[in-house]
Amino acid sequence: MTSDDVLDAFRAAGALREGHFVLSSGLHSGVFLQKNLVFMRAEVTERLCRALAEEIVAAGFEPEVVVSPAVGGIIPGYETARHLRVPSIYVEREAGVFRLRRGFVLEPGARVAMVEDIVTTGLSSRECLAAIREAGAKPVVAACVVDRSGGRAEVGVPLVALATLDVPAYAADALPPGLAALPIEDPGSRRIA
Repeated sequence: MTSDDVLDAFRAAGALREGHFVLSSGLHSGVFLQKNLVFMRAEVTERLCRALAEEIVAAGFEPEVVVSPAVGGIIPGYETARHLRVPSIYVEREAGVFRLRRGFVLEPGARVAMVEDIVTTGLSSRECLAAIREAGAKPVVAACVVDRSGGRAEVGVPLVALATLDVPAYAADALPPGLAALPIEDPGSRRIA
């Protein structure tokens, strides 16, 4: 599956949006990927996550479990794990820090694939990987449906992406005039009270 195939799936779902958006990272961008419009379609999600699982295996990784950050990574994490034929669990924020909850445990030294939806700066991925290490497991690969950093996000382990975009993102005090002139939308969930 190519990057264009992935983006075509987002376009077909109306999930590739243009305007002025505040991303979960707090950065501003003229492009937003509303992945939930893609993930609500089981057949599309299955196709994307099967391809992501194949990319993980083709890169030489043999994870024993998939761990994803809640909430955005839960669906692609589960579906990718299904194709890898391994369990899928997730971390949640507790007092602002990702932790395993709900009775989830990782075996000491277990090889983990951390699966995300979209990577912009890699912060959520790094936080999820820290929780995996804290639990005593060994993250061997991070994977995402779309890496919108253009391949520049550093997460601390190899990053496998089904699609890579180079979409500029800006600090609030460094917006280009054209973007600053547009009304701001904050479609993510990180800042919901």
